Amino acid sequence: MSSTAAATKTLQKSNETSYKILIILGLCHLLNDSLQAIIPAMFPILEKSMGLTFTQLGIIGFALNIVASVLQPAVGMVTDKKPMPYALPIGLTSSMFGVLGLALSQSFEFIVISVIFIGLGSAVFHPEGSRVAFMAAGPRRGLAQSIYQVGGNSGQAMAPLITALVLVPLGQIGAAWFTVVAAVAVGLLTYIAFWYAGKLRVERTLIMNHSKMTKHEKIGLSKPVKIALGLVLFLIFARSWYVSGMTNYYAFYTIENYSFSIRQAQIFLFAFLVSGALGTFFGGPLADRFGKKMIIFLSMIISAPLTILIPFVPPVIAFCLLAISGFIIMSSFSVTVVYAQELVPGKIGTMAGLTVGLAFGMGAIGSMVIGYSADLIGITQTMILTGFLPLLGLITLLLPSDQKVNEWNS
Repeated sequence: MSSTAAATKTLQKSNETSYKILIILGLCHLLNDSLQAIIPAMFPILEKSMGLTFTQLGIIGFALNIVASVLQPAVGMVTDKKPMPYALPIGLTSSMFGVLGLALSQSFEFIVISVIFIGLGSAVFHPEGSRVAFMAAGPRRGLAQSIYQVGGNSGQAMAPLITALVLVPLGQIGAAWFTVVAAVAVGLLTYIAFWYAGKLRVERTLIMNHSKMTKHEKIGLSKPVKIALGLVLFLIFARSWYVSGMTNYYAFYTIENYSFSIRQAQIFLFAFLVSGALGTFFGGPLADRFGKKMIIFLSMIISAPLTILIPFVPPVIAFCLLAISGFIIMSSFSVTVVYAQELVPGKIGTMAGLTVGLAFGMGAIGSMVIGYSADLIGITQTMILTGFLPLLGLITLLLPSDQKVNEWNS
């Protein structure tokens, strides 16, 4: 058998869905985002121990997310031209140093510097992680992206547990324990990097998709594609502001309105985040079956009445609405990534960096604006206004159908 034939056989096998790689990658995403989850989880701790204002907490969230937002699309653009498998473990090493700095910080300024290191690690991990998910997907792109993204959202959902089980009893220094989490992630990503590098070698042997990618690069983006991409980014804006508001400030709302302790507040937030992680997982397979545009539209519009009601109901009902709305609104998280990647074929890393990076960036701006609003008009009024954001999902009606996107790419 010739080397080309052997490579072809290997590639055909690699074009099947690689569940082993996807599961390991999802676990790495969980570990990576659990490191990021430490930051909002520490907000109530820092507010009391260091006397920080809501605005300062918003700046901390901004510092984390804006770094990832600005750099993710840039990393994606660079790695679309020259993939960098070993950037994955290097990025997590940056996050590990950031977490250690966060645990030892004695000033507001040093906390900001530490979270920038965590943001740098995230900026490297997410576009390259999304590329690995795409490479391992085979024909099931929605499912693959969901397995990858559910790991990240599960990591974020750990924030309330981190607060209740680690940070409340141990305080700020408890964050140091998560350097172990980072070390495990570095090890797993080293394994992923070897798989990634091997797959690239096979593809280069056969010069896979070279002519197709060159075609897209020369033609550029048509006006309808640019409009559709702009609409997708606007929808991410609406969803990210809402999720950022709930993640960073809803605990303060429950403390003020329900007289909850920090531990009790984290239980409510945990329900929202865990159900959101489940929604992320199911959204991809549902999109594979019913269409991406349909799932994006339903996730925003069905959740809107629930998010509007949450600030006006008693605690038990609020808990139920939080769980249901979290599941529904986050079901479109992985779907928007795949939709953007199919809008612009050949730019997998760039689209992943732009969509996921924008989610971080919009969350950053939202965190700062919502924090300022809470200082200005109070946390209760701020949460009421935040609940109306999912109504912007009506914009989904202007997106081209999945069939139209396929026609553009044929």
